[in-house]
Amino acid sequence: MPDPNWIDDEPGLVELARRLQTAGRVAIDTEFLRERTFFPRLCLLQVAAEREIWCVDTLALRLDALGPLLEAAPVSKLAHAARQDLEALHHAAGRIVAPVFDTQVAAACAGLKPQIGYADLVRTLLGVSLDKAHTRTDWSKRPLSREQISYAADDVRYLEEIASMLEERVRELGREAWVREDCAALSDPRLYESDPDSAWERLGGIARLEPAARVRAKALAAWRERTAQQRNLPRAWILPDAAIYEVAEAAPADASELARLRSMPTPYAAKFTDGLLGALREAAATGDADLEPARPARPTDAERAAMERMAKVLDSHAAELGVSAEVLATRGQIKALATGSRAVGALAGWRRAVIGERLLAVLE
Repeated sequence: MPDPNWIDDEPGLVELARRLQTAGRVAIDTEFLRERTFFPRLCLLQVAAEREIWCVDTLALRLDALGPLLEAAPVSKLAHAARQDLEALHHAAGRIVAPVFDTQVAAACAGLKPQIGYADLVRTLLGVSLDKAHTRTDWSKRPLSREQISYAADDVRYLEEIASMLEERVRELGREAWVREDCAALSDPRLYESDPDSAWERLGGIARLEPAARVRAKALAAWRERTAQQRNLPRAWILPDAAIYEVAEAAPADASELARLRSMPTPYAAKFTDGLLGALREAAATGDADLEPARPARPTDAERAAMERMAKVLDSHAAELGVSAEVLATRGQIKALATGSRAVGALAGWRRAVIGERLLAVLE
């Protein structure tokens, strides 16, 4: 492919959108910053199609002209480890990108290691070693050097070639439905539109809290999510997870009691203290109850035994298929099944027939 084209004006973006309308497949990647914000700040969009590459300066341009293309069903969008890129594009352009072919998803289904990085995949399939000199680039700074732009362009330069190779592999293995389903899930709007009332689902240890404390933890998680969104700050800057658990259990009545808790950041900003205490008061006033009893911190002996039996079945079947076990089911899902949950990925979609029914049989 030739050197990438740099686009930082509206006419150039409109022309790119026109060019891409007739492309059957478009490779995309992004560079964004998120260390100090809740929402990703999109700094650069890389696009490749029909043996050309474009780097779009998303700090200088809105992506309105590309919006219809991002959602256009006839144009397949190729990406690697796409979820964060799609979230950045959703926030910047207000669009859900679809349809998507994620080469990391396809590689895992084809028997390569899960979560394989783009550079490793390019080296494995094409024997090409990518330059890593600009891994720590601050993509918000302008101007970008020729070397930085070339480095960014490499992230889409090989996507169509490796996508074609992976499509052939999964077709030979009869796993096209696996890839299609997992890639389609990446276009679910719920992945990118955070609902504060569901934010507690991020708290992995919430089931171990007593019912009253669990109600408070859910209220704190919702308050933190809303505050983080409104102020565009990372969740942990508002309140760390460890503090949510401790505050929920202690139920402090005022700022002085709150300040005495070990997990609270010191000093804790008054602007957050008032909101936090208000969330606790609202939780108490609603009278809502979570009647599920607290789960033990550790599985029982019987549950551990069930986990071990399921793990053996999982590992054995994954080896037969030539894929990593975590492609079929995670250890967390094994634990959830053993402790009574049935709302796990291993029992949904293609995974239910491939592994889910086998795991359920162990529990009978």
